[in-house]
Amino acid sequence: MSNFTVISRNGQVVSVEGRAGISLMEHIRDAGVDELLALCGGCCSCATCHIYVDDDVQEHLPSLSVDEDDLLDSSDHRLPQSRLSCQIPFAPELAGMIVTLAPED
Repeated sequence: MSNFTVISRNGQVVSVEGRAGISLMEHIRDAGVDELLALCGGCCSCATCHIYVDDDVQEHLPSLSVDEDDLLDSSDHRLPQSRLSCQIPFAPELAGMIVTLAPED
């Protein structure tokens, strides 16, 4: 199985079955983690799907786009592990990763 783990803002741990090509944002919302707002629906225009991605899989993530970088810069909670979950399609090499929802801005 290609599962990954989501840690919500309130500490709830949710195991999610990953499907290749579907964004992490869609997986997290489909898993019922309501804290992830994703107001723009995945268009990379709001940063309300901000997550922290486990260091172990950073090398397998797509490159950070200029738009994603700009949106993350607007967050008071940006860390080196910050990404927008709408910009990361799930891939088999991401199985086992842990993502944590960033605090809300």
